[in-house]
Amino acid sequence: MVSKARRRRPPHTNPTFNMTETFSIIPGQIRMVWMAIPVVVMVVALGGLFFSFAGSRTAKFEVSQAGLRLRGDFYGRLIPANAIRLDGARAVNLHSEPSLAPVVRTVGTAVAGYRAGWFRLRDGEKALLYVTDPTRVAYVPTADGYAVLLSVSSPDALLAALRNAIGPS
Repeated sequence: MVSKARRRRPPHTNPTFNMTETFSIIPGQIRMVWMAIPVVVMVVALGGLFFSFAGSRTAKFEVSQAGLRLRGDFYGRLIPANAIRLDGARAVNLHSEPSLAPVVRTVGTAVAGYRAGWFRLRDGEKALLYVTDPTRVAYVPTADGYAVLLSVSSPDALLAALRNAIGPS
């Protein structure tokens, strides 16, 4: 005769308790603002990079009796006529004149095919650059202790326009 064994439930289960209870972890002490800072920094950096790249396509250099106005990105400004030293201004090829080549970026953008902002030249001079083609550059020294280097389709035409607008320095 085979005895029928009664099935027993383990002592830890209660047949009337079929619900699941969930317990959450206590949040850490990290504040949401600390997590948001890197995101904000990245968004600002990407926006600045986009603005700078747009400047490489849309920069304009306006010559008037007031002086030379640089428009394009963060480094745009008016260089007053009385600060421009036309006696030293000339068209240059940065490959042929390595002393004028930018070597140290102090504040600016330097990506393939575009340099804008403040740089130190190989000869130690401080310069404000808007350079996309190093073979066609207008070099314009100023009385304020820096030079301006601008890539334009015709550097000689820009220099002639400066001479016509503001006269000899």
